Amino acid sequence: MKILVRAPNWVGDAVMAIPALETIRRVRGGYEICILARPAVADLYSGQPFVDRILQYDFRGSHRGWLGRERLASKLRNEKFDIAVLLQNAFDAAWLAWRAGIPERVGYARDARGPLLTKEIRVPQEGEIPRHESHYYLELLRRVGWIGASPAIHPIRLLVSEAARAAAESALRGAGARENAWRCAIAPGASYGAAKCWPPERFAHLADRLITECSADVIFFGTPGEREIADRIRSSMKSRAISLVGETPMRDLAALFSSCSAFIGNDSGAMHVAAAAGLPVIGIFGPTDPAGTAPVTEQFTLIRETVSCSPCFLRRCPVDHRCMERIPVDSVFAAALRLKHLPRNIPARSAENA
Repeated sequence: MKILVRAPNWVGDAVMAIPALETIRRVRGGYEICILARPAVADLYSGQPFVDRILQYDFRGSHRGWLGRERLASKLRNEKFDIAVLLQNAFDAAWLAWRAGIPERVGYARDARGPLLTKEIRVPQEGEIPRHESHYYLELLRRVGWIGASPAIHPIRLLVSEAARAAAESALRGAGARENAWRCAIAPGASYGAAKCWPPERFAHLADRLITECSADVIFFGTPGEREIADRIRSSMKSRAISLVGETPMRDLAALFSSCSAFIGNDSGAMHVAAAAGLPVIGIFGPTDPAGTAPVTEQFTLIRETVSCSPCFLRRCPVDHRCMERIPVDSVFAAALRLKHLPRNIPARSAENA
């Protein structure tokens, strides 16, 4: 028997879906589990124990447009999957499974895709399940009858091999990181939109303080599209920082984070990958809701200013970006200083301000 799982598109969502994927592996252990995912998520899941094979959905290349989707549907049809589990919410996910002729198609009945599903699962209403997104994916499995109750969600982890750790350490040393330094990974971007981003000049000030007052190695991470914001930050700094922005394939990111000491960044996919790599995380939240998307880890420090319009979930702020503008460098630096003096496995505390 073969299961096709359509993974979420966003890296952060893909990390939060890991408890559901691990549950599928546990309750359908005799099945071959294949994940269909966009390239970044496919790389993230590569080598993880909850998947047997990964198929890439090359939505910008060979699978672009209707002709490309037909090409992908034909490939899936030839695989002869028995079940499709659609963790991704879009109509497109259901259409592909239907067009591929997969006999059992399970997913939430949303985005007008109900008629394409063989098991239309009602979307949870407010208050029916815990707010964190990881429960949303698990609830699909419960409502379809694969589990009797949603399991407790333990810290989410990505498997990082010793070979990957060694390669990451070598790459960091080659980029200028010192062997025994306190390494602070910073991801100043967020693919979702500018509203999630703390101002670049504050990241610059923070990075300078980490270097001068904590003798830290500051290492910037990000996608190729975030090079501009990283360059702005580094050009505003007085000290020298390391930048791997645009130079880090997703398949290497967890290993690189595991070779660092702490992570500071916005609510982003990088934040979730860092947490899943076992790194203590300082998450700067503004327009989004930490109750729904905070990383599931033992060592998470929330930095947030409570304002009346947050969470708004907008990609761009139409007003004055007060949820982020009101977060001072001192708050984030103080949280980093506490982390520097904490043992790795001691849970960090919230730094949310009223």
